[in-house]
Amino acid sequence: MQLDLTPYISLITTSGVLNTFLCLYVFFKKREFPEARLLVWWTALQSVYIFAFAFELASDTLEEIKRWGVVEYIGIAFTPVVGLLLIMRYIDWNISRRTARAMFIIPAITFLLVATNESHHLFYKDVYLRSDTPTPMADIVIGDWYIVHGAYTFGCLFAGAILLLRQWFKTKKTFRIQLLTLLCGQSLPMIGAFLYLIGATPYGADPVPFILSITSALYIWAILSTRLLMIVPIAKENIFESMREGVIVLDRSGRLIDYNKAASRMIPALRRSLLGKRLVDIWENLTGLPHYGLKRPGADETVQELQWESGGVLSIYQAKLSIVRGRGGDVIGDLLMLVDVTEQKRLEEQLRHMAYYDGLTGIYNRTQFIIRAKEQLELSALRERPTSVILFDIDNFKAFNDSYGHETGDDVLRHAAAVCQRELKPDMLFARYGGEEFVVALHGELPESADLIAERLRIALSGNTLDTPAHGSLTVTASFGVASSMDSAASLETLLREADAALYEAKRGGRNRVCRYQGRLAAT
Repeated sequence: MQLDLTPYISLITTSGVLNTFLCLYVFFKKREFPEARLLVWWTALQSVYIFAFAFELASDTLEEIKRWGVVEYIGIAFTPVVGLLLIMRYIDWNISRRTARAMFIIPAITFLLVATNESHHLFYKDVYLRSDTPTPMADIVIGDWYIVHGAYTFGCLFAGAILLLRQWFKTKKTFRIQLLTLLCGQSLPMIGAFLYLIGATPYGADPVPFILSITSALYIWAILSTRLLMIVPIAKENIFESMREGVIVLDRSGRLIDYNKAASRMIPALRRSLLGKRLVDIWENLTGLPHYGLKRPGADETVQELQWESGGVLSIYQAKLSIVRGRGGDVIGDLLMLVDVTEQKRLEEQLRHMAYYDGLTGIYNRTQFIIRAKEQLELSALRERPTSVILFDIDNFKAFNDSYGHETGDDVLRHAAAVCQRELKPDMLFARYGGEEFVVALHGELPESADLIAERLRIALSGNTLDTPAHGSLTVTASFGVASSMDSAASLETLLREADAALYEAKRGGRNRVCRYQGRLAAT
């Protein structure tokens, strides 16, 4: 009785259609697939194999069967290698182009030997029609290269399965469905091919095309439901773990569900045992802060600056809380990203300090003095209070530089600033005016008080020697000029000019003294 192969051919054809659909889907969606080229070739080669096998089953003569057998090997020879390369990309295992090309040498030889088998019989020693089947079906006597091809094919399938199994415990649960799908796609054809080789299939028929109908359906389901291969998850995990920014993933209820290595470095107390707990409940134990202060934003992101101490070192982080949305636009969780800005903030503080303070002495610079002194002068005029300016510079400063060197000269300036700073109140504006010249602005002090303060500074300077390792104790003195004003129309420039004239008079009068400007100069 003639065996009706129509249901089997229909099933195989369905498998081919599914593979072709998968191939075309990937081709037209290639921008969404990181390895679209490999995936297109893989599915296309499988489709060639499946359809050729269907035509082989429908053949009536041995010549037809042989002809379609050659076409089958376009898929049979190359598919395992392309599949292995695809798995390598999936797990982010990079190989050189030369190695990848070398992997196709044996498949190319296999196809060439199958196509020319009649002239050498290296692949099949014989191909003949079976007498025990009710419909024309071929059987083979294997040749030497068939063994090489079989071993290589199994090696590729087995290597792919092993690579995927090794990733199982490294892969997060979210991606294990994808991994399982790939494992089925790799192992089921391998089992089918093994059963075929040992003669355990009905009528010695190749079961792999039938199995591919199952794996094709699995792949289509996985692509549509889990976005299989649209984002390479193992590679994504590697990127996630190698990010310099700390990333903490929260579910919709604020529970901790994942974090990367950078986050664990920033927050050493983070442990896998804390997964599933609400971040707001464990934040204080993790960082010492009562709350990270970021609430789910009205927009998709809020930014805040956080700082905490770890190992005795204060670190500053820019914390960004972003909403994570599902494909339908619904909120499915939050992403807390921590960017270490400690160094950046330190540099910003240095720049800010340089904008306000003198780099050598640490007191206000000339620019800041002028800005703040003008503000004080305006306030004094409104309240009808006096403003005084004390201008002084180090006596014989050039001699310090010439005799002892510029390093000692810098020490003299630092010494003068430190001594005077101890004598001044915090609300007295004190700055380095330029070179060896210093200035003090006194808001609300009567002229007599300004004179006393200047004298106190002069005495403090001359009475505190500068001890140097190379030159012993050095006496530092300064000459002072004082100017005061009760006039609301008086300008800072006028006061400075008058104080400078008084300073010049103090130097001309013998140095290490205080002179006041009162329309005429008065020495104290």
